[in-house]
Amino acid sequence: MSDAARWPALPLDTWRDTYATLHMWTQVVGKVCLALTPRTNHFWNIAFQITARGLATPPMIAGDRALTITFDFV
Repeated sequence: MSDAARWPALPLDTWRDTYATLHMWTQVVGKVCLALTPRTNHFWNIAFQITARGLATPPMIAGDRALTITFDFV
């Protein structure tokens, strides 16, 4: 089986708006994470973690509470 037959076609024109929206929201959440986590070398403190359902931020501290923001793609 060729590589082309294993994967369905995914032309960018059919999901360009979804791509732009997801990109914008991940940037917004990344800025929140940047503001609420202590800085580490190479900005590893703001890298999204891959989960079984999508993406998640590392734990963030806001006052006396901890929070995580999750993108659920399932």
